Amino acid sequence: MSPPIAAAGPATRSVTGPVLFFDGECGLCNRLVRFLLRLDRGGHLHFAPLQGSAAQAYLHTHGLPTEEFDTLVYVPAWERRDRPEYLVRTTGVIAALRVIGTRSALVLAGLVALFPAVLRDTAYRVIGRWRYRVFGPWRPRPLPRVEWSAQFLD
Repeated sequence: MSPPIAAAGPATRSVTGPVLFFDGECGLCNRLVRFLLRLDRGGHLHFAPLQGSAAQAYLHTHGLPTEEFDTLVYVPAWERRDRPEYLVRTTGVIAALRVIGTRSALVLAGLVALFPAVLRDTAYRVIGRWRYRVFGPWRPRPLPRVEWSAQFLD
């Protein structure tokens, strides 16, 4: 990914719409982001690693853990990031898929939403414990499509 952008930098301020924070060092998390990028033909979602300056500033502002990267955080409107409006874990994934809005994303969101949140999030936590052992750490590599880089805050 590109070098970090300061949380108050001009590029970060000009972003509007939903942002998904993910563990930038996790192989599974990075694969999920690339999967979402493929589904998001309209470029509706923006992404930022939890370890980056934009996510760290947001987490700190809202009293969320800044050193535990075991969950994703979905911010529905970056332009209103001063408000404590966010979703975590599978509820955030469902919201992200719904924002993408393609038929396949909506079907996937519907399938995940069929299960109660307590079951979804329990499975999420179990996978989270094993993700580094199964998928390993992320080895940075160029994005398959150059235009996708515009969807990252830092």
